[in-house]
Amino acid sequence: MTPTRVTLHELGVRRDREEWIVGRVETGDVIAVPAPGMRIIRLFQEGATVPEVERRLGAETGTRMNVGGFVDGLVRAGLVAAVDGRPVPGPAPPPPTFPRLLPRHVRWTLNPLLHAALAAVILAGAAVALLRPGTMPGWRDLLWSDRGTLVLLAQTAAGWLLILLHELAHLCTARAAGVPGRIRFGTRLQFLTAQTEVSGIWLAERRVRLTVYLSGMALDAAVCAVCLLLTVATGPRPALSVVALTALIMLSTQFLVFMRTDLYFVLQDVTGCRNLYGDSAAYAAHVCRRALLRRSADPLARLPRTESRWVRAYTALLVAGTALCLCLAAAVTIPVTLGLLAGSVRTLLDPPGWVDAADGVVTVLVVTGFHVLWATTWWRRHGPRARRAAGLLRRNRDPERCVR
Repeated sequence: MTPTRVTLHELGVRRDREEWIVGRVETGDVIAVPAPGMRIIRLFQEGATVPEVERRLGAETGTRMNVGGFVDGLVRAGLVAAVDGRPVPGPAPPPPTFPRLLPRHVRWTLNPLLHAALAAVILAGAAVALLRPGTMPGWRDLLWSDRGTLVLLAQTAAGWLLILLHELAHLCTARAAGVPGRIRFGTRLQFLTAQTEVSGIWLAERRVRLTVYLSGMALDAAVCAVCLLLTVATGPRPALSVVALTALIMLSTQFLVFMRTDLYFVLQDVTGCRNLYGDSAAYAAHVCRRALLRRSADPLARLPRTESRWVRAYTALLVAGTALCLCLAAAVTIPVTLGLLAGSVRTLLDPPGWVDAADGVVTVLVVTGFHVLWATTWWRRHGPRARRAAGLLRRNRDPERCVR
């Protein structure tokens, strides 16, 4: 049955080349529609019914459009609130992080004067690093104590504090633009990360989008610069070295764009790609199927020529970077982790004293706690897909079920 009256949610809109980006800021549900689709949405917002929209579009374009099919697409995208007065069921918008933090509280984070001040601090820190290279901390500065437990706890505390500040920078700049934002844990290959979901920022202007994407990196660079300036003013301090080096490491990881880091979203935006990672993953799977002589439709056939070129280039980076990271995990991360745990367990089995026993306990708790958190986070996101893949594998291996 064709719907008659369609009520849309409150939508944000912006022009993007020949199309329009339309979506809900509070949920992050965003789609791209051509000009006729935008005209349909405008008419629905003005209160027109489906038959009225069809008549008006027919008069304007001279062609008959499938408005009912377009409405079905809007429903699937989560943009329709009610059809013929009946609410469209759907999940409630997820609660934002720090809901009492209002846009007016953090509007200053989008102020160009603040950005200029941060740039001045970062440039001052860069000048110190170039003119006085001795102030730059090295990896040995992380080993500031003979007690591994103290080193581990200090590194963990500095890391999580900087991660919190990094994500708060994303959250505050997005909230200033009216996007709720949610901070949660995530995984990127073998890495445990915190990430701020701000999909609704797609509806903001480019300057605001880039500010939100780059705010975390700007804060990391500013923290590192402040530590270098304080080192020049007060002399070397272990705490300054640990914080500066941790911020520098965090900043450098953002260049691993094959893992959807902050710079990935900048790259996606400036290249004009809508889903660079997803399209590249689909293209890599297509190439693999073709290499195995299996039939596969090219997922890039539907993309504009320029966008498809970017996707092909990013696919090479995605495959190479992912392979390198997995090899690094197998060759370095896993052996080092197992060696650290084995040494701590040996100490616990025959501790020379209570200090060494406490050192072993803390090391085991921190290392295992980190990996349990990673596994839990990974399973929460990928568990359903893994269960489906395992079920499909079992069915393929069961000859009796295949015959049936």
